[in-house]
Amino acid sequence: MKIEKNLEDFLKRIEFEYDTVVKVVDKDAKENQSDRAYGGIIRSIKGKLQEHITEEIIKFAWVFAGGNLSDIDINSKKIKIPIRKEYIKQIEEKEVREYILQNIEKYYYKLSVDKQVFYKGKLIVGIECKAYTENAMLKRILVDFSLLKTIYPNMSCFLFQLESQLGGDYSELNTITYGSPATHTLMSYFPDVKLHIHTFIKGERKVDRPIHKYFKPIERKQIKKAVFLLSSEFKKYLQS
Repeated sequence: MKIEKNLEDFLKRIEFEYDTVVKVVDKDAKENQSDRAYGGIIRSIKGKLQEHITEEIIKFAWVFAGGNLSDIDINSKKIKIPIRKEYIKQIEEKEVREYILQNIEKYYYKLSVDKQVFYKGKLIVGIECKAYTENAMLKRILVDFSLLKTIYPNMSCFLFQLESQLGGDYSELNTITYGSPATHTLMSYFPDVKLHIHTFIKGERKVDRPIHKYFKPIERKQIKKAVFLLSSEFKKYLQS
């Protein structure tokens, strides 16, 4: 079928782009091992690679679900999270409370996640993109999503990571993922977030074996699974 051929072409392209970027980074890394700043550049490139892969998956999944790309906006624009009125009421100093209320328009916090999908003016899907994730990083991700959901309570939350350092079986890419004790414990304190964690590369991340030096392929089945995950999510809006 035509749609299956298009999907296969897409999977091949993402694999090719991943392979090309990671192998070029590997070559450059070996030539610049003495450059201390190079570590930061490597991290940046891998992070941008995951963001690129994620955006391409979003676009394909939207069309795969039957949507028109002109109907969505994919961005990482900062969103204003306003101060909670309940917090102001709890401030003991009357002068401070009154000052904040008089200047309430200034009291907000701006944040975003890496890829935000807006449809009809509403944020429907947010995706944090990581070259890898550990649980200390997961705490911030959960907080950010929790804050965003105060504005967009119906948004779906995803973490797309190339490699996993969360422990458990997130890196095994099994049909059923049981997760890790630490990760589940953290997520239990953010019940409204319902974070979907998706890993693209098999094998737990090892600090002394980075993928730009010890190449690990991206799993085609995981790219495909990500397409189906997002496509299923998008169909809820396209069919409503």
